[in-house]
Formats: sequence, C-alpha cells, structure tokens
Amino acid sequence: MKQLFLMVNDGSVKLIDTPIPRVKDNHVIVETLYSAVSAGTERGLIAFGSKNLIQKAKERPDQVRKVLEKMSTDGILTTIDAAFTRLKEPMPLGYSGVGKVIECGRGVTEVEVGDLVAMAGQAFHSEINRVNKNLIVKIPNEIKDYRQCALCALGGIALQGIHQAKVEPGEIVAVIGLGLLGHITARILEAYGCDVIGYDIKNKSLSGTNLRSFILVSDENAEDITKSLTKGRGVDKVIITAAANSNDPMDLAAAIVRDRGIICMIGVTQMKIDRRLYYEKELTFTIARSYGPGRYDSNYEERGIDYPIGYVRFTEGRNLEEFIRLIAENRVDFSDLITHEIDFDRAETAYEIITTNKNNEKYFGILLRYSQNGEKWVNKIFNKQVKSKIEKDKISIGLIGAGNFAKNTLLPIMKGTGLYHFKGLATTGGVGIAQTQEMFQFGYTTNNYKDLIMDKDIDLIVISTPHNTHAKFIIEALEAGKHVYCEKPMCLTIEELEKIESTYKSSKGELFIGLNRRHAPLIKKIKKELSTDKIPAVYDYIVNAGFIPEDHWTQDEKIGGGRIIGEAIHFIDVIQYLDGSNLESLNITFAQNDAFPKKDNAIITLKFSSGAIGNILYTSMGSKKYPKEQLRVFSNGMVYEMDNYIKISQYGSIKKTKMKLRQDKGIKNEYEYIAKVLKGKIDNTIIQDAFVSHRFLIGSIKQSK
Repeated sequence: MKQLFLMVNDGSVKLIDTPIPRVKDNHVIVETLYSAVSAGTERGLIAFGSKNLIQKAKERPDQVRKVLEKMSTDGILTTIDAAFTRLKEPMPLGYSGVGKVIECGRGVTEVEVGDLVAMAGQAFHSEINRVNKNLIVKIPNEIKDYRQCALCALGGIALQGIHQAKVEPGEIVAVIGLGLLGHITARILEAYGCDVIGYDIKNKSLSGTNLRSFILVSDENAEDITKSLTKGRGVDKVIITAAANSNDPMDLAAAIVRDRGIICMIGVTQMKIDRRLYYEKELTFTIARSYGPGRYDSNYEERGIDYPIGYVRFTEGRNLEEFIRLIAENRVDFSDLITHEIDFDRAETAYEIITTNKNNEKYFGILLRYSQNGEKWVNKIFNKQVKSKIEKDKISIGLIGAGNFAKNTLLPIMKGTGLYHFKGLATTGGVGIAQTQEMFQFGYTTNNYKDLIMDKDIDLIVISTPHNTHAKFIIEALEAGKHVYCEKPMCLTIEELEKIESTYKSSKGELFIGLNRRHAPLIKKIKKELSTDKIPAVYDYIVNAGFIPEDHWTQDEKIGGGRIIGEAIHFIDVIQYLDGSNLESLNITFAQNDAFPKKDNAIITLKFSSGAIGNILYTSMGSKKYPKEQLRVFSNGMVYEMDNYIKISQYGSIKKTKMKLRQDKGIKNEYEYIAKVLKGKIDNTIIQDAFVSHRFLIGSIKQSK
C-alpha cells in the first residue's frame, strides 16, 4: 500500500510503499475511500518543513531550549546528531477520513467487516489504516453522500469547541475565521438553534451557511456593528477557528463578546490576553483539545478503554458520533464544502492548492480519493534500490520493531559501523515501518516477523519491540538457529528467563542483550585502572531518569515491566563488569510517595563475592537540567567520577579530568563486539552476566510486590 508523508527536512510530500498493517486488539483495518486535507494544519506543517534550520529554530524556540538543555548534559555533538536524525524522519499526514472495514480485532463489537465508517486521529492519508475502535463511527444507510463523513475530525474539533464554550440554544455566537472549520462550526451551531455571526479578513460566506450576518474583521466599525446585531450586548460566545500569526482574533473576540462571555480557541493564533478587556468584562477564555476527551490518552486511543458516559458525555469518539448523527438526520449538510476531489496518487496537487495556489483556485474542503487497485494488498515489499547481493564481510540483519530507539539510535549507529547489511524489516505495519524504511533502506519490509526468521540470508535477528514480546522473539529465533541481538531487558519473568537460557544452550545461535554501557570508553578506562581482584571497591551510581507519565507503555508492568526492569538492568551490568566477581545478592527498596505512585524511584543495593558493594539510586523526581547518569567508584585511595558519559575525573594524589564532545554510551563498541563474535574472532563471554543480573533483578522486584 501507499502512504503519504511530509519530508520534514525540506517540506516536500512523498508517497511511500509499505506493507499493510496487521490488525490488533481493539482496532479495525479500514480500506480508505476518502481522506480530508486539513488546509490550516497541513499547510502549517509543510511551511515549517520548507524553512531552513535557522527559520525552524525561530519558529520553535521551545524546541531550541530543549536542544540547549540536552547539549549541557549530553554533549554538543551527541545533541546535533540526534537533532539531524529527527529532521530526516518522515511525518505522516492526515487525520480524518472515511472507509470500509476489512478486518476487526478482538474487542471490537460496534462494527463488522463491510461497514462504512468515519475515522479520525489514526486516519492517515494512506490506502489502508489501522484505527482504534474509539476513533471510528459506523455510517448509517441514511447518509447517501458519505464523502462528507470524511470531514469527521474537523466536525469533532468544532463540537469540542462548542462544548468548551458552553453554548446554549438561542445564543448568539461569533465564529472568527470562515475557512472549512469555521463553516462546519457555524452550521452545527445553527443546527443547535443558535444565531451565528461570521468574521473573516475577506468575505467567505456561503449560501449553505446560514449566518445572521457577516462582518469583515478589517472594518473599523466591527465592534459597533456586532452590538447593533445583539441589542447592544455583544455576542454570548466566541469560537475562534482562524489560523493566523497575529493576536488580532483574540483582540476582536474580547471586543465583541458580552459581559461574562466565553471565548474558545479551536484554531491556531497568538493567544495574548489583554487584561483590561478581560478584567472589565470578567471574560472566560478556554481552549479545546482537539476532538475531545480521550485525545492523547493512550488508554483511550490505543487500548480502547472508553470513558463512562455518566462522567463524560462527549468523548472524542462520541463527538464523532454526534457529527455523523447530525448528517444522518439532515440537521446539517456539508456536501457543498467539498470543492475538490483529487486522486490519491496525485496528492501533490492538493498541497500545491493549499500552499502556493498558482491558479488562485477557490477551495474549502479538499478530499483525496482512493482507487480500488489490488496492488495495495501486499504483506511484503521488496526494495529495488538495495542490492540483493550481500557483501561477504558484512553481517546481514533482520530487524523486528521500528520504534523511536531503533530509528534514532540503533540503526544510525549500526549503519555507521559499516559492518552490517540491512536485509529485512518487520513490524505489524503502520507509520513506523514506512519511516524506518525511508531512512535506512532495508532490502524488504514485511508485516510478518516470521519472514525474517525463515530467511536463510539473515545472520542476526535484531529485536526492538515492547518488553513483553522480547522472550517470544528470542526463543523463536534461537530455535531457528539464528543469532539474536535483543534490546534490554531480556524478558519480564523468571519462567521466560529459564526458557531463554535453556534454548540458548541448545541453539547454534549466539545471544546478545543491549547492555551497551559496559562497552563505553569511559567505563573501560575505569575498569583498566581498577584492581578489584586485590582490593574491593565501592560503587555508587545515580540515575536522574526523569519523569514519564503513568500511561506511558514502559510504566505498564504487563507491557514494559516497569522502568526499573526496563532500564536499571543497564546500571547493574556496568557495576558487574567493573567488579568482575560474582554477584551474590541484590535488594531493591521502592520509595513511598503519593506524588510519584509508579515504581520509578528506588535504591538497589548489590553485593559481590569480592567483598565489593554497590548502590544504584534511580529516581524520576529530579531536574532535566541535571545530568542523567553519574558513577562514582571508590577503591584503594582513588575515586573515579564519570559524568553522563561525556566527562571523567580521577582523584588521587592529583586530579585528572577528561572531557568528550560526544556522549558515548558504548553502543558502537557493542555492535563491533557482536560482529567480532559472529565472525569467530572472540568468544561471547558476557551473556552469562546478563542471565545472572536479570535473574536477581526480576526476583527482587517480584519479592517487593
């Protein structure tokens, strides 16, 4: 299938071939018939992408601040590398459409295969979409022109603005900005029994939008005209739907609204509040968060957990439902707002219209129309640009998973070693696989990981998926005789660990876990100078991990296992490596803090057969401006202090300090180590440490529950 992406580095749009997505629980697979181009949102994204780096920085000072903070803790070159990698990542376009249900996952009962549905949020400009059940609405048979249902996301935004403004029947409501969103908002308000006054920089009134009046915002008498239409009171509510770089819509709203009125922003403008006007009228300003409650909540949008209607009447999904109801009952009609239908394979034409518009075409709603070609139903796509012949000195890899770590860290560094050939990429489909393929050019992409395991030309299976899937993929790959590199942690349970260990012993394949910090140059320097076989050391590792929301997948113990097992295994491994003796005990104590209910604040204590002890303090309570990782080693009158893998200080009779411009956590060295093992140059001597550390950590977490 094909999906449309914005190339963030230059602002161009591109259709990318990608395998169709596989169905998941609480999701449906939808064959897209129409998708709506959001002129305001998508024009803004393209304009941003087409700017140079300096212009991008000026437009997003918030991101610049984040970059500067990262530079102060992670080093200049590391931060620059990360920023440029993100700019190379294609961005999916589109969020509103209509299509036919092809397949339903477990937990989906509201629709059946063959139903026409309106879809939002996960409704990309793509021939096939995977959409959560909370973000789709069945289109009833009463609606003959179902094209207008492709505007459902915009309808949801309009409805959420109306709810936020607490609009009541009979009120007079101002709509500032009569683009597509403005007209949709005005028509819904009219259907709800409100009088609407429209405002814009030029007359965009339409016969299908029943306005009480239209007023040019440039008219110096706009405020007086409004009062004459409202018995001198001003409008009851204002909904700003405009897209503007100025504060004019905010100033106009405050001038025309009545005493104690409400102003709601659903467009994109500056939002500077004139205290005098807002104080004198005691105005309320609110902003609507997209389509409604549930937006940006992974429990709602990914896991399919709905909010009880007794507590939240209009959720994201129920706003979409209401939009479709209004159309079905002929309360509203948006057909005339659809001014253009453009074939999907000519999508660039639509973006020319909303950007340069060389022919000065008048437009409101632009739909991309999808054909019924059979070529989109493919599970595996071969890349003709990549040589099928693999160089003898390179290790051929098959990657399962295409998350942020794989795209931004694993693959760029692995590519930089020059030791690996990217043969196959497998995910369940969706945005990630297309982005990764565009950036790194695998020989083929597939939505079935078994294709990689069965591929005789693949030497190494690389696993970068949610933590609860690691054991499954490791075991299957080892059983097939493949070498395996899996991101940490190895697994989440003792039972999984035992199965992995037994499978590894009987397999021809080698196993590597992504515990890269022991390979870091600064850690190796400390190791070289320690004499732990003679005098035991004391280790103190501070991890300022930073706050992650409760609904993040790593916090879910069933999926991510929790942050301690997901990340603390790194720091245990570092101390294991430095000491070199057997780990004898590991104890973990979690903080009890109502403000931080998740188990991401803990102290882990270690004891070794050498007599050494170690302490790991892992916390989410610190400042982002403080370095993430600091290690101190005390031994034989010496102190070694490693600061976030960019600086090391050695205290003895004199103080020595070494600084690096690029943070180096040992990932490149780890990949070079793997290559040496697979080429028979050295033995895999570190996997046993991983088995030991995982057994202790998993066991200790289990006991602490």
